[in-house]
Amino acid sequence: MRISAGDFCILAGELAAEHGLLARDYAQRASASFEAEGESERARFWFTLSILLDDIAMRRLDPSREPTIH
Repeated sequence: MRISAGDFCILAGELAAEHGLLARDYAQRASASFEAEGESERARFWFTLSILLDDIAMRRLDPSREPTIH
């Protein structure tokens, strides 16, 4: 599955707006669960999403703006 950084940020922003920190907690649990099942690609997806959700919660990332990836 391919998803752009911008689309990832939009998804994270929508989840954060709807569910707050619960979205981050769910993403972290999903990542751990998929990793335990050997589903590494799905685990990476949820792990990346959890990082973006955490950055949004800590106001290090504005989901309304295109992210800058270094």
